[in-house]
Amino acid sequence: MKASEPSLSAPGQRVAEILQSLVNTGDIEVPLLPEVASKVVTLSQDRDSDASQLSQLIQSDQSLAGHVMRIANSAAYSPNATLVSLQQAITRLGMTLIGDIAMAASINTKMFHTPGFETHVDAIWRHALATALWSKEVARACRRNVEATFLCGLLHSIGRPVVLHTAIEIGQRQATPLSTDDAVLLEERYQRRVGTTVAEKWEMPKTVCETIRHFDDYQSAPGAAEQTAMVSAGAQLAWYMLTPEDLPLSQMLEHPAFADVNLYPDQVEALLEKRDAIVSTMETMAP
Repeated sequence: MKASEPSLSAPGQRVAEILQSLVNTGDIEVPLLPEVASKVVTLSQDRDSDASQLSQLIQSDQSLAGHVMRIANSAAYSPNATLVSLQQAITRLGMTLIGDIAMAASINTKMFHTPGFETHVDAIWRHALATALWSKEVARACRRNVEATFLCGLLHSIGRPVVLHTAIEIGQRQATPLSTDDAVLLEERYQRRVGTTVAEKWEMPKTVCETIRHFDDYQSAPGAAEQTAMVSAGAQLAWYMLTPEDLPLSQMLEHPAFADVNLYPDQVEALLEKRDAIVSTMETMAP
């Protein structure tokens, strides 16, 4: 017999009714994507763009430029060289990787106001970043194009902090403080639809929108089923790396996404040898 799902409290239900209405009408308040980040995505998708254009764009935001150069010069990316300019970094590491670094630096927990849930949102973001990095490794192992994989992984759970932010604001307006249990239920219930809305309003590539919308049923993604399956596999690797006590290796290896992208258990275990490198990269990318 299937256990019944947890239910919202009466105050949580009142918040849910208002949230549902906002979701239905598409009136969810979406955090503004930094202008440079939006242009980085556009430039990364343009086959006619070049390193000088990306360099000029990132340099238009001095804080972002400094952050990108710090990461590019880290042991994770340039262990045997010192990069002295953004254009040199782009030439050495490639436009896609520098674009990924710029996006990860631009989209972070500072975009969301979630008083009382800061630790929870930080955990969501750490898992999203880990998923992005692992998804690229999965794509490489599958000999697939890795260019869009990082962004799909980075944004696959973007709806979660936005739902929390919105629910908290509704609760405050209604003088109804949101309990942790209610917040988690609302986050889980609405995060896919809200995440898709965020990606569409940010004018993300169609592949990213599909990955978010169909993440829980990747085979239904009309044009990005394989991409979404790789991100799903990346998310499992991220959970195992971050919380191994909650996800035994044997259970992770049984996740259908690995079989659906033609990765056998021994290949997945070989991927896990990259754990230390992923951890190092995450620490480098932390704001």
